[in-house]
Amino acid sequence: MERVGVVGAGTMGAGIAQLAALGGYETHLYDLDGKALGRGVEQIRIGLRRGVDRGRWSEEEALAALERLHSDTIIEVLRNCELVIEAAPEDLELKRTLFGLLATTCGDDAILATNTSSLSVTAIAAAVPSPGRVVGMHFFNPPAAMLLVEIVAGEESGSAALEQAIEVARRIGRTPIRARDAIGFVANRCARPFTLEALRMLGEGVGSHEEIDRICRLGGGFRMGPFELIDLIGVDVNFAVARSFYEQSFGEPRWRPHPIQARMVASGRLGRKRGRGFYSYDQEGSHRERDPDIDTERPILDRDELERSAGPAAPAVLERISTQIVNEACFALGDEVASAADIDTAMRLGFNWPLGPLEWGERLGWSHCLGALEELREVHGEAYRPAPALRRLAAGDTDALITS
Repeated sequence: MERVGVVGAGTMGAGIAQLAALGGYETHLYDLDGKALGRGVEQIRIGLRRGVDRGRWSEEEALAALERLHSDTIIEVLRNCELVIEAAPEDLELKRTLFGLLATTCGDDAILATNTSSLSVTAIAAAVPSPGRVVGMHFFNPPAAMLLVEIVAGEESGSAALEQAIEVARRIGRTPIRARDAIGFVANRCARPFTLEALRMLGEGVGSHEEIDRICRLGGGFRMGPFELIDLIGVDVNFAVARSFYEQSFGEPRWRPHPIQARMVASGRLGRKRGRGFYSYDQEGSHRERDPDIDTERPILDRDELERSAGPAAPAVLERISTQIVNEACFALGDEVASAADIDTAMRLGFNWPLGPLEWGERLGWSHCLGALEELREVHGEAYRPAPALRRLAAGDTDALITS
């Protein structure tokens, strides 16, 4: 494979094109909007220069990448590409229309990949006469910094197409994992409890949003707390994702959105982009004081040490978040969305977690996680229903960590 095409010159598309050009591929960037295309090419130039300044690659490598980059507003620029990665907005009908055009523009053997993070690869592939060549290649934002790529198999994706997508991901310096075409794939699914459980605790008065965030950072080792993350993503975006999960699953209790999200959106407190969400942000984006340094491995599992480092509420808060994270990973494992190793890799690389969720479960103890969830289920209901795979692991059946 020598030629890679990218559809869409926004932040994601430009970032993917930069990676492809650096990886040695003749890279063709297409966008119907000439102004957007110009901004995308400039973003790539800036990204390559920044990489040189930071020592990530040499001046010669950056110049060679620019020479391999071609851009056009005419879709025929993609005609000879052996792999085309679509990075258009998250709209199913838009993507289907694009894939119909790509199917007639590109060669019959060209692999067509979608960078969707929330839509069904199978549904997108329905627009292509040969859906076996359609796969998911879900990059994380920003692509130049995030190492994970989820290689998603739709119901009709061919094994050869999936293997070639994996090969391309490796050649451009990313770490690919295999995922089934399920709600949220791997990383976005397993990240759901981090924000949803924090919202539940806030609603119950377990702690303030500042306190819960601080516990997650100091005790859990997360780079930012759940409410900081919601503000960064956008409160409205986080709420829309929560609603999408809930609707696609036909009302799964553990994915139920929280009323706090709806109230925040209605009030216009949408996070960093509006200067106010759960926190208020100044012009530099600052919203809190710097945390004290903690010289210990995190997440902190010892209760006494956790209280000393993150406060008296820390054990209860971190246990609820961690056991729900472990439980969701066990549901994903049981649903054969991905292997245990790929689930852990997804969360460490896709969200910069200190541990993969299944690694966390092993450290906490499967029986401990099961017991904690059963207690929460008695008080709060089916949102805390333990996964069958977790029950098997708590019973000592380590084969539950093996997917077919």
